[in-house]
Amino acid sequence: MKVLVIGGGGREHAIVWKLAQSPRISKIYCAPGNAGISNLAECLNINAEDIEALCQFAKNNHMDLTVVGPEVPLTEGISDRFQKEGLRVFGPNKKCAQLEGSKAFTKDFLIRHKIPTAKYKEFTDLEEIKKEAGLFGYPMVIKADGLAAGKGVVIAEHKEAALKSINEIMADKIFGHAGDKVVVEEFLTGIETSILCFVDGNTIVPMVSAQDYKKIYDGDKGPNTGGMGTYSPSLIYDEALDNKIKKKILTPVIEGFKKDDIDFRGILFIGLMIQDGEPKVLEFNVRFGDPETQTVLTRLDTDLVDIIESVLERRLADQEIVWNSKKTVCVVMASGGYPGSYEKGKPISGLDNIDEEIVVFHAGTKLKDGGIITNGGRVLGVTAWGETTEEARNKAYKNVEKIYFEDAYYRRDIGRF
Repeated sequence: MKVLVIGGGGREHAIVWKLAQSPRISKIYCAPGNAGISNLAECLNINAEDIEALCQFAKNNHMDLTVVGPEVPLTEGISDRFQKEGLRVFGPNKKCAQLEGSKAFTKDFLIRHKIPTAKYKEFTDLEEIKKEAGLFGYPMVIKADGLAAGKGVVIAEHKEAALKSINEIMADKIFGHAGDKVVVEEFLTGIETSILCFVDGNTIVPMVSAQDYKKIYDGDKGPNTGGMGTYSPSLIYDEALDNKIKKKILTPVIEGFKKDDIDFRGILFIGLMIQDGEPKVLEFNVRFGDPETQTVLTRLDTDLVDIIESVLERRLADQEIVWNSKKTVCVVMASGGYPGSYEKGKPISGLDNIDEEIVVFHAGTKLKDGGIITNGGRVLGVTAWGETTEEARNKAYKNVEKIYFEDAYYRRDIGRF
């Protein structure tokens, strides 16, 4: 079969890497792809958000399956468009994608179905939110309602910082129209973790756990990023927590989908805060997480195509999914200055000197004059596995040190509890 993967980041590289292991696939295309993906798939000069061009390519070239990586095309209805043309596509429809596209929509869903989450209030009026600054105390969690490339969440430590952020989001529109509406939440303390799930509308099946590091600096300090690294399994994800999450979150979520006529088929990413052993939902994403996918898919033994088909055909409950017992760690190498302004076009060296049992997933790279250069904020995800998390961690960092590009930055505490 022929498969099209949409996107060009580390998540998509991991998806392509896993799909390429399937004996059922004869050809993989990726739009737009990147330098690393080009070793496994034919990269297309089509933007991931150009739904019409993607649809026409899939139709004209008789794609058997399209897998959507990023959130923007999902929230803009790419799955609906493909289905209208009779094309098989893996990714939830536009209605379901609101779970990521609107934080207010998600909070309303969580509260309505009595799923544990932080208290919240939504605002569309700048003066009203200013008057209620600190309504849940400080730190104050301020979220742009719409998509903001993983950067639309601000944690303000005091009133002055809160007012500054509110002005930037709602008046200055630093996140564009994503900040037309703002959600304010109570600040939750504890340990963040996440769980990715396969969902077929009737059944929800969690994948192995992973823990992400959102902050730019060691010790979880500094501004949020799209993710500076991850490891799997999460050290806090024990059997007791697993049972609580299934009972208090996963079961109410799938029941809520049925009650609300949300025909969700695809990947549901659930961001969680764990406090005193109790889980609360921070956010939903409607696609594979990045960089969680890099550690989770390296632990998947079952053919990903088989799982995808079971989701699309609503028979996930009967699909066997096998995970290996490896411990995996992914360290993200980013451009200097990220998540703020950064330069592109830096030559990357050392990629041909990587150890075995290491995969370097490309997130922001492209080919130029026979070499590979940086082309994004997060550039590479150096992923290793071992019998223990510490072994995987040591392998990953040993190989990070072999790779060079000017002003490369990475956290040094990934894989530490």
